[in-house]
Amino acid sequence: MTPAAPIIFPGTAVRVTNPEDTYYRFQGLVQRVSDGKAAVLFEGGNWDKLITFKLSELEPLKPATKK
Repeated sequence: MTPAAPIIFPGTAVRVTNPEDTYYRFQGLVQRVSDGKAAVLFEGGNWDKLITFKLSELEPLKPATKK
């Protein structure tokens, strides 16, 4: 049995996992989810970009813990 894919909601911080994609390993914030795809917002210095990915190409980031 294969493990279930993690559930991704708007507001979730995610990382792109598709090595064939230009945004591979970029981290962004999910803005909306629809029809098996998610719109991810990337912010970098003086630019913002909203890109759509398949949910299978994203992994949620684990929240950082305070020490």
